[in-house]
Amino acid sequence: MSNLNVIKRVRRSVVLGVSALILAPMFLSGANAAEKMKIGFVYVGPVGDHGWSYEHNQGRLAVQTAFGDVVKTTYVESVPEGADAERVITKLAKSGHKLIFTTSFGYMNPTLKVAKRMKKTKFEHATGFKRSKNVTTYSARFYEGRYVVGHMAGKMTKSNVIGYVASFPIPEVIRGINAVTLAARKVNPKVQVKVIWVNSWYDPGKEADAAKTLIDQGADIIMQHTDSPAPVQVAEKRGVWSVGQASDMSHFGPKTHMTAIVDNWGPYYIARTKAVLEGKWKPKDTWGGFNTGMVQMAPYNKRLPEDVVTLAKSIHQGIGDGKIHPFTGPIKDQSGKVIIAAGKTADDGMLAGMNFYVEGVVGSIPK
Repeated sequence: MSNLNVIKRVRRSVVLGVSALILAPMFLSGANAAEKMKIGFVYVGPVGDHGWSYEHNQGRLAVQTAFGDVVKTTYVESVPEGADAERVITKLAKSGHKLIFTTSFGYMNPTLKVAKRMKKTKFEHATGFKRSKNVTTYSARFYEGRYVVGHMAGKMTKSNVIGYVASFPIPEVIRGINAVTLAARKVNPKVQVKVIWVNSWYDPGKEADAAKTLIDQGADIIMQHTDSPAPVQVAEKRGVWSVGQASDMSHFGPKTHMTAIVDNWGPYYIARTKAVLEGKWKPKDTWGGFNTGMVQMAPYNKRLPEDVVTLAKSIHQGIGDGKIHPFTGPIKDQSGKVIIAAGKTADDGMLAGMNFYVEGVVGSIPK
């Protein structure tokens, strides 16, 4: 993304009520280069994945743009979840990084282990649920965007089969699959969602093979919760619709990329950096959605029918206004058991721990 686009991303903070943060360097105008606060970022994929890690890195660049010489940001990319993550996080903490963002679910326990040893360092863990005195958690309600695209898919499919390329069977991913299924079947009860698990966040080869298999099995729309644009590229070549992940992937499928669910981390990263600089940082949990701007929709493909785009915008607006909750009953699981009663909505506890498929999803959740 160009410097101009990075600046545009930061400017969106104004809309979110954090425009004052852009002036943060003024708080420490007397600081010299030696006093820069070091901020570290750990990514599960390469910054060029055009998806998850790419967008977190855009957030890092937004911090650097907002605070200028007051901070120095660094990142480590393609860090496997597990022992390698603990080693990388430890190295960042020991090298003077005062604030460290660990941006994948599998970094949760390694982050906590390092935090126990490095009590003066502040840690921010994305998509996790465990906190401590110097560890906070944050995530985005990606399922809101998936509920929007589910409605679109239900209207657009001719085969009534939606293919879903999934990473790992954790609640975040299962929640997205269910949101798509509920929305699609709301407008087209015949829809089925077929899932292929690739057991990786970023593996273009596996993702492409999964997309090809799903299309061969009748899917005429490809969704994904993996980070490369490979599924979008396969869909473009095969002439079926697709939805991008985490970032606008329309460049990889100009004819068939319907839209994408975009993660906008910049304002959050700016706010948390400011909190550390001002000595106001405290551990907390943040779960933002459309209403905070943390989740956004990429532009809709101009080839889409007008009524489909109108529906998408209406659902988006309704969720943002709090008038629509994607997980409103009655909702049944695959066995037909009512999980959420009519008129009730899933609370955050159920959403955060979701471990079941709703009606319409084919197959079972891997153990």
